Amino acid sequence: MAIGWHRSQSLASAGLGLHVLLCSSLLLNAVFIAHQFLGASPPATPERLGDGLSWALQAAKEAEDVAAVDCSGHGSVFLDGVTGEDGRPGCECNSCFSGPDCSVRIPNCAADGQGGDPLFLEPYWKRHAAASAVVFSGWHRLSYITTDGHLKSVELDRQIRRLHRAVGNAVVDDKYLVFGTGSTHLINALVYALSPEGNAASPPASVVATVPYFAMYKSQTVMFDGREYRWDGTTAAWANNNSSRNPTRGFIEFVTSPNNPDSTLHEPILAGSSAIVDHAYYWPHLTHIPAPADEDVMLFTTSKLSGHAGSRFGYTRATEFPAACHLQARHVHNDTKADRYTPCRALRRWALVRDEKVASRAISYIEESTVGTSRETQLRVLKILKVILANLHGKEDIFAFGYDVMSSRWRRLNAVVSRSTRISLQKMPPQYCTYFNRIKEPSPAYAWVKCEWVEDDDCYETLLAAGINSLTGTVNEAGTRYTRLSLIKTQDDFDMLLERITEFVDAEKHGRAPAASSSM
Repeated sequence: MAIGWHRSQSLASAGLGLHVLLCSSLLLNAVFIAHQFLGASPPATPERLGDGLSWALQAAKEAEDVAAVDCSGHGSVFLDGVTGEDGRPGCECNSCFSGPDCSVRIPNCAADGQGGDPLFLEPYWKRHAAASAVVFSGWHRLSYITTDGHLKSVELDRQIRRLHRAVGNAVVDDKYLVFGTGSTHLINALVYALSPEGNAASPPASVVATVPYFAMYKSQTVMFDGREYRWDGTTAAWANNNSSRNPTRGFIEFVTSPNNPDSTLHEPILAGSSAIVDHAYYWPHLTHIPAPADEDVMLFTTSKLSGHAGSRFGYTRATEFPAACHLQARHVHNDTKADRYTPCRALRRWALVRDEKVASRAISYIEESTVGTSRETQLRVLKILKVILANLHGKEDIFAFGYDVMSSRWRRLNAVVSRSTRISLQKMPPQYCTYFNRIKEPSPAYAWVKCEWVEDDDCYETLLAAGINSLTGTVNEAGTRYTRLSLIKTQDDFDMLLERITEFVDAEKHGRAPAASSSM
């Protein structure tokens, strides 16, 4: 009896355990099924700190980590720089410096006065790191179009007009605004827009410029070789020979004011021509502003305004960068004779156009060739312009900062060259500037150098022998007696240029040309 009772109890316990196990299994399966098919709990959100930032924190940290590296004051680190073994981008050194931290000065280094990189404004933006920083999401402006179906930022259009009104360098109220990716883009877009419709009955427009002119006007016109236009030389050939002018032929005249390379203010030469007036340098830190510009077609750029040449943005108006690409890049410091004719471009522009038909044709050209300007570029430029506008006429005015730098550089260079009989610079008297409301000293972007001695018939070669790279005047059709020196690059570039020029001038009393030295 006892044995039978214990056996029945064991069987009952086993059955109960099996029942509990089965129920537990069914319960766990039910929970699993509910989780999988009836909706899982939302994923964990990124950690939020401070004022609620989350995904932006990592991007901000990466940018600040890179910006914190000072490269001994002779270079910079960039987010998109070449990474080393540690996975971090390294220093990119200014001209004449090298080493992991750019602390080593390269001996016998030639001064690079050739390029047009506006790096003199880099210290200004480092002072305004927080205000000018831009962080945007990975899904920012994925579409081809922006607000209300436009290909350009409506807000950027508004801010550009605000800036011109505040600075007083251009009339914008009766103009259409055309954005472009760079100087090459808008130069040809405007030539196309001003040319007659391409057909057998219409002769091609004659594209001309006044010596010395920005070399890309010719190179772009010749390269595209359109049916509607052709390069027809300089204005001098037509202004003094009215009998050779075909009354049925239209002229498209490029005018650069202030001029590149000699920084003088210019106006159209040919009566009745369709003028494209390039005002790339018509900002208060690079020239005096006598009055707002009001031509029918005007080109402007942010590269010489703010220094952001690499963003490649502009509005009808053209800028340039007429030096060899590898000579403008950091780390590379020497030139060969063949290099001096190699073009390189990293600019951004916009155009102000009065005539609706011309603006429409220019916009059509832009849309057909690139479907508009980069949305990321437009966002960055918008941020930059807001910083500039917020500080106009204040302690942190970019034009006051830039003018102080450029006027000082011109004054120091002019003081050295004035002791020379071998070379001379363009004459630039003080002029009244409406923006500063006073007479201001010259602050040109470039020094236009003339070699005065008879034996120095190639000024580029004369300076090169003294360890100074420049841009030969032959690219502007000004001849070999002239060459251009850039004053808008880094402080290291200018210091090296001034050192080499001083050696060159001091050597005159000894009747010899100096060789490049490694002196500090």
